[in-house]
This record gives sequence, C-alpha cells and structure tokens, in this order.
Amino acid sequence: MTTAQTNPILFELSRNAFGQLELRTADGHVHVGVLPVRAFPIQSPDDGISLVQVDGHEVIWIDALAGLPAKEQALIREELQSREFMPEIQRIARVSSFSTPCTWHVSTDRGDTQFVLRGSEDIRRVGQGALLVTDSHGIQFLIRDQARLDKEGRRILDRFM
Repeated sequence: MTTAQTNPILFELSRNAFGQLELRTADGHVHVGVLPVRAFPIQSPDDGISLVQVDGHEVIWIDALAGLPAKEQALIREELQSREFMPEIQRIARVSSFSTPCTWHVSTDRGDTQFVLRGSEDIRRVGQGALLVTDSHGIQFLIRDQARLDKEGRRILDRFM
C-alpha cells in the first residue's frame, strides 16, 4: 500500500481510449481500469480514498484528495460521481401519511422527487446529525445535517424517528 499524501508524485492517472482509468506507478507499472473507493463517503468524502483494481485489490491509498495534483483530483472526482448516486435531501415538502408505508415529497440537490418509505427503520443515523433514508427501491437519500432542514421538515422527520 502506498500513501499518496506523503509523496503525490507516486502515480499518474489518465483515461484510456475506452474511458477507463489507468494508473501508472512510479516504477512504470500500469494498472488498467482502477476504481476509486471512498473509505468514509459521508463523514469525510475527500479523505481516505483507495484506488483498487477490478478484482478489489488496492493499488494506491490516498489520504486526502487535496494532496493530489489538480488533474488526478479531477479524474477521481469524475469517476466517483459517475458511480455514486446518493441525492442529498435539502427539504422535506410533505409526506402522504405519518404511518408507513408513505410517500415522501422532497427537494434534493438533484431536483424534486418523491419516494416511498416502507418503515421508520429505513431511516438510519450515520454520524453527527446525518441520516440515510432508504426508499422502497433501495435508493439511499442523504440528509447531511438534519438541523439544517426547515422547521416543517424537522417536524416531519421527528414523527418517524
């Protein structure tokens, strides 16, 4: 395992003709199709990122994205964004009922949507003030800080927790 923060020139990232990430290590070895994986996707999304081969073996450990050159940062962020889908709930507009299952109407960082909440057990705490809400299809919605919701949104949320 190599740490990128100690010496950011330990590797170089690029995209090949097929759109896959290629990682070239300092010794010249090329790893085709590496994938970035976040160690702490909610609490510290830009810290603790592993570049792994398709079979899951780690090639490079990155302490912090901020320690990398801009080109490598951009490629890793682009790859993560294309693979991750976790809309962040910014506002809970209304719910169809305070008993489950019920339909939630929310505004997210990706637009307005609605989903079915099967039960209150589908709302999980994942850190200081953060919650994961899983809909009936298994899609996870993030509430990064429940204190930032408006008064009505907090009231609705309190009824389910």
